[in-house]
Amino acid sequence: MKSKSFNELVQGRVKTDKKFAEALLREGIDAMLSGDVDTGKTILRDYIKATVGFEKLGEATGAPPKSLIRMFGPRGNPQARNLFSVIGYLQKRAGISLHVAG
Repeated sequence: MKSKSFNELVQGRVKTDKKFAEALLREGIDAMLSGDVDTGKTILRDYIKATVGFEKLGEATGAPPKSLIRMFGPRGNPQARNLFSVIGYLQKRAGISLHVAG
């Protein structure tokens, strides 16, 4: 019997637990806003793979899926315009609206 990887477990949970999915999206965005861009990209990549997928995200944002995959990869360096476009779409799709509080 093959055991599931951590990423497979997270993606499975995101697909079946709306509150967990929302928390993961919030955590990814919070990590980026607090300066931990690498962790934020990793969390958002897992969230995207488990929810909308890079193909559909590309269609929704007008960005090529391969560019989005690179953007959220370990060496990706997303431009603010692209990043906020993705975050805006993910929030709308999840039915949430995140705000920065001081």
